[in-house]
Amino acid sequence: MKDAKPDDASGLPAVLSHGMGMDVVQPSWPSLTLDEVARLLRHYPLAGVVTRLDWHSPRPFSSACVAATDSGPLFIKRLLRAIRTVDELMDEHRFMAHLRGNGLAVSEVLSTGDGNTAYADGDWTYEVQRVGQGVDRYRDATSWTPFLSCADAAAAGRELALLHLAARGHDAPARSTRLLSSGFTLLHAEQPQAVLERIQLYIQQRPALSDYLAPRDWRADVTRVLLPFHARLSPLLHGLAPLWTHNDWHASNLLWQAAPAPAAVKTVLDFGLADRTCAVYDLANAIERNLIEWLALPLASGSQRHLVHIDQLDAMLDAYESVTPLSALEAAALPAMLPLVHIEFALSELAYFHGVQHSTENAALAYDTYFLGHAAWFNSDAGRYLLDHLQRRCERKTDTQES
Repeated sequence: MKDAKPDDASGLPAVLSHGMGMDVVQPSWPSLTLDEVARLLRHYPLAGVVTRLDWHSPRPFSSACVAATDSGPLFIKRLLRAIRTVDELMDEHRFMAHLRGNGLAVSEVLSTGDGNTAYADGDWTYEVQRVGQGVDRYRDATSWTPFLSCADAAAAGRELALLHLAARGHDAPARSTRLLSSGFTLLHAEQPQAVLERIQLYIQQRPALSDYLAPRDWRADVTRVLLPFHARLSPLLHGLAPLWTHNDWHASNLLWQAAPAPAAVKTVLDFGLADRTCAVYDLANAIERNLIEWLALPLASGSQRHLVHIDQLDAMLDAYESVTPLSALEAAALPAMLPLVHIEFALSELAYFHGVQHSTENAALAYDTYFLGHAAWFNSDAGRYLLDHLQRRCERKTDTQES
């Protein structure tokens, strides 16, 4: 970000955004300005008066900042209304409130004067949260980068288990979001034909996705790349209890206890992909987000195994299971779920890139490299190395329970 020029509107350096690779790029959406935040906060009685903007987020799908106010620091996020409506944002806010009520450290979401926790203005939808406790040690980390240590991986695993315990009893239906969403609807079918039918309906409900895939034989691609993995998962689906989950469990979505204290999570952030899935789905997402260096894989020569962080994987899963152990069936479902956990987000991201950004390059990356390529990688030596390790963990659990 050293090449950024000053942003006259805020006094901060101009924002550069995380791209689809390792480089930072020009952002898709304009940065929040001091005047814009001041106008917004007039609708939030408890927000106070903004005095300055302290930081702009580099995340690519929205604009966000931390603002100093006379009520304390606030996190403000602006999304395109086509991505999230007020009602859709409030779905995740209700989940956050449920977690807070059950003792999980989650940021407080502020309400407008009419009682809503989100506000719409023109093409935009906004949310305002109090900044949570803890240090944002992974502020500039992109997805698909590992933890800094096994201790951090363990702290994240323990906190994810606590989230799953706190989520119990939140029985809201699955979300209806169409863009940038992560759900369990496409996979949760026992027969391969049913998976194809669900994907077809998903595509039909998203005109941009339908337009992009019209010249492609996506059914053949799904049958060739995805359905062999689904065949391993389908016998286990009956044992996966529905649960509202985070679905974007990355180190950068956590605030951390300050050093030199032991690694611990102080606040859980960013529930933008939260939905009704299951605990194994969320764990698979956590592995996919943190423990495989996807962006470095194409640059690796020879074996790619060093880009799979098995030591951090074991630390995260061991800490998770110290709080809420997986059943033998859940342990078996984890390696079966992992090659497929990304597919719903990949398709919704493709719809975003083609229909909203109109980016031919990013749409192709979303389909070929992400939707198909990430699954196909699990047939490689490094991919099988990871799945075999998870399978051995499952077998040890089964042997222990049977002895």
